[in-house]
Order: sequence, then C-alpha cells, then structure tokens
Amino acid sequence: MRIKCFFESNFIPVDYNMMFVSFIKECLKKSDEDYFNKLFYYQNKQNKKSKNYSFAIGFNNFKLDGNVFNIGGDVIFNLTSPDLEFFVNFYNGLLKTKFFNYKEYTLKRKRVVFIKEKVIDNDEVIFKTLSPICIKDKNNNYLDIDDEKFNQELSYIADLIVKNFRGYGIKKEINFEPIDMKKRIVKLNKDFLNQNKDSYYKVNAYSGTFKLKGDVEDLNLIYQLGLSFRRNQGFGMLEVV
Repeated sequence: MRIKCFFESNFIPVDYNMMFVSFIKECLKKSDEDYFNKLFYYQNKQNKKSKNYSFAIGFNNFKLDGNVFNIGGDVIFNLTSPDLEFFVNFYNGLLKTKFFNYKEYTLKRKRVVFIKEKVIDNDEVIFKTLSPICIKDKNNNYLDIDDEKFNQELSYIADLIVKNFRGYGIKKEINFEPIDMKKRIVKLNKDFLNQNKDSYYKVNAYSGTFKLKGDVEDLNLIYQLGLSFRRNQGFGMLEVV
C-alpha cells in the first residue's frame, strides 16, 4: 500500500526527515492512541523495534538558506507499508491533520493520492531510490557502496526487515548490483536523537538505481517495506523501474 500527500509550506528544516517522523507519529496518535503507544513504547520505554514502513520526501522548487529550505512549490510526502493496521491508522490520522506544526515550521495538507503498487514476478528487479539507502556494519560504521561487506550487510538488514513483518526472514541471500548510485550526506538533528543539541548527525547514504536479485516474494516485500538502516527516519523507500 502506497500513498502520496502534497503539502504547502514556505520553508522546512534541512533535517526535514525528523519533521516527518513527528508527522507520522502525530497522525497515528490522532487515529488511535492505544495503537500509537503499542507501536512506539514498550514497558514505559521507547520501543526501538523496526516498524513496517518507509517514507520519502520530495520538493522541486527550493533554495537552501543556511539550515532551512525555502520552498516555492509543493512538499511531497510518500509512504509505503504492507501492514494494513498501520496503514489504516496512519490514513485515518492523516485525514484529521489539515495543518501540522513542527517547531517554527508549518505544513498544510492539500491533497492525498493512493499509488498503485507494482508486482515483481521475476527473481531480479531494477529499483530506484525514492529516499537514500544507508548500510552499516556491526561496528556502526556506514559502508561505501564498493566495500566488500556492503552486500553482506545489505542482506543482513533485508533479513531483519522482512522477519519483523512476516515472522521469518528472506528465503535466500539477496545480491546487490549498483547501476547508477551516487553518494549523499543526510543530516539528522542530534537533539531529536537525544544527542547534542543544535548540531547534526551526518549519515552516509546512496541514491540512484540498482539491480537486486533474490526470491520473488522477498523482493516484493522489500519493495513494500523499504531497504535500509533507519527506514523509519526517511531512508530506503524504493520504486520499481
């Protein structure tokens, strides 16, 4: 299930990922607070378990001014999830959220469009990233795409993502082949991540097109769930080329 929402805003922060993390939480809370608490908290502590969705943000007419993007057109929010309970709760909350305020920034919802999912029927597929992919090793070091451990760690996180949704992981190891991938540095606010205030945590990530080989059912779930570390913070949403 996929949805695209168009927003009006004069400006958004350079670390806009965190703005939309808060937006998703606000929608879920408005829809069903019990579900929101079940998803994000466990025994009165934050539930760090991965959630069954990924999202991407797009905007075309913009100008960077310090730590703010001045926006001249729409801000476009894309979200994907195969989890029906999550999707219904998010959508119901979205309809209740005409305006969303985050710090000094405001989003005004304009229109919402459902996007038809494509069906993968082959054991290899070409994807393009709607939001960048970041992969790291067991020591929390972000990996370059030509690192010999990249494919191994990509398969590792794919296995966890799929297992979290359906109860068991990928049926066979996936194989990643870059086609046209470019490095991208994404800024996340450290204050949001409970680290140092007023500074940024930089994530090494990649955007572009790539080929993925694996089990057909696994590939369809990866398409629906996203593929990356930090998916729930605006990484790893994919589209079939």
